[in-house]
Amino acid sequence: MPLIKTSGAGTTASADVVADPWVSVGDDDPLPAAAPVIVSLTRWERDRDALLATGRPVGVRLASHQLATSIAGDLDHLALVALEFPTFRDGRAYSTARQLRERFGFKGELRAVGNVLRDQLLFMHRCGFDTFEIAHPDAAAAFAKALAEFTVFYQPATDQRTPAPRLRHLRSAAE
Repeated sequence: MPLIKTSGAGTTASADVVADPWVSVGDDDPLPAAAPVIVSLTRWERDRDALLATGRPVGVRLASHQLATSIAGDLDHLALVALEFPTFRDGRAYSTARQLRERFGFKGELRAVGNVLRDQLLFMHRCGFDTFEIAHPDAAAAFAKALAEFTVFYQPATDQRTPAPRLRHLRSAAE
């Protein structure tokens, strides 16, 4: 699947299609020679020490029903966390992303996988996602455009943009 990587925040955010160096590995599949791997939470819990002993970057994929607390103690060992969106109606991964970034201080790659839609990209980015698996490579330009569609928000988020009520207050105080 094509991978979109975002950088920057606010009106300077950009998105590019990039090569994906990560290999997703099934619970019982052998590990590839040296590539960084993404494993399920089940495999991580079962093979944690063996995966870390390989010296390669390791990522964990969480299903939408799996909680950030299940990997919170291991975030220093993980280079990537992939969060699943099984359908566009399932928003649990938004909350998990914010928990990983804000409560647990995860600094690695946070990837949205599954049913990732263009209309949700900006909101995913605001919650802390920085890479996105998309179904069609020709949609990358539309995904990049989605990052710039809105410039003012009412809610605070991990992107640290000043919310609209605070902007109004600041403007009033300056006048």
